[in-house]
Amino acid sequence: MKKISILVPCFNEEENVVPMTEALTRMLHRDLAAYDYEIVFIDNHSTDRTRLLLQEICALDKRIKAIFNCRNFGQFNSPYYGMLQCSGDCVIVICADFQDPVELIPQFVSEWEKGYKIVCGIKSSSRENKIMRFLRTCYYKIIRKMSSTEQIEHFTGFGLYDRSFIEVLRELRDPTPFLRGIVAELGPERKEIPYEQPKRRAGKTHNNFYTLYDAAMLSFTSYTKIGLRIASFLGMIVGALSGLIGLVYLILKLCNWDHFPMGTAPILIGMFFLGAVQLFFIGFLGEYILNINTRVMNRPLVIEEKRINFDEIEKENQNGNHTSVQ
Repeated sequence: MKKISILVPCFNEEENVVPMTEALTRMLHRDLAAYDYEIVFIDNHSTDRTRLLLQEICALDKRIKAIFNCRNFGQFNSPYYGMLQCSGDCVIVICADFQDPVELIPQFVSEWEKGYKIVCGIKSSSRENKIMRFLRTCYYKIIRKMSSTEQIEHFTGFGLYDRSFIEVLRELRDPTPFLRGIVAELGPERKEIPYEQPKRRAGKTHNNFYTLYDAAMLSFTSYTKIGLRIASFLGMIVGALSGLIGLVYLILKLCNWDHFPMGTAPILIGMFFLGAVQLFFIGFLGEYILNINTRVMNRPLVIEEKRINFDEIEKENQNGNHTSVQ
């Protein structure tokens, strides 16, 4: 009997973890009764009652498991690490807030049985804030144009991943993984299934400007070179223009064309403009260096505080030392 692992990353989802557990178990018993299963919650150091509720859920059903991180390791590391801890023949990643429809899971499994190693849920539309939707669309368009790897638009990680691809992820040993880019770059032929993203069932979104900026910079620095190329070309163009303007100014001065007063305003404006351009690209270059620095340090993806319903045999089979990717 094949085994399906469902991974549910969560952070401060006390209003959603119990309904999500009920929805998943009901769907599994009704639509996927021919499969064995496990449901794995990975909690990214919640500060509400999420962990208490997960302990109660796990006590009632041994097929529901939980990993508690000792602190918040970010929106990318925690789910990626959780995928490596699952023991099923495939892993399905779904958010705890019900913005990823549980009803799509049987369709994912059906496509998997047809031979697809990766089945992606693609947000064809969304009930989220229209401005946020527009900004996300612009981001996906830009990163797709700039990246040498064809990125997947409106893909958040919601989908099914075959065990063979999970082993690829394990071998990467990437301390700053960007799953969406990895799927586009290294994943086998995939099936894309469109869906409308509903609003959160309850609670507040944990995304803010910083987390969205962090995601954008990780994708830019991991999968694009064009930012640095633009800096180089812009530097050459501005340098050439500055030289030309300086030459014209020198000619005017030598010819004593005093009826063409230059004044200090153009010089000041040019200085401020060039300073702004320099600061922007220094910061952009810093993002690349920060990405390199994080990879060179090669710290563990996650440090666990506690895990529930994982027996010792599973621990040994997963990765030997569950504090880092082996």
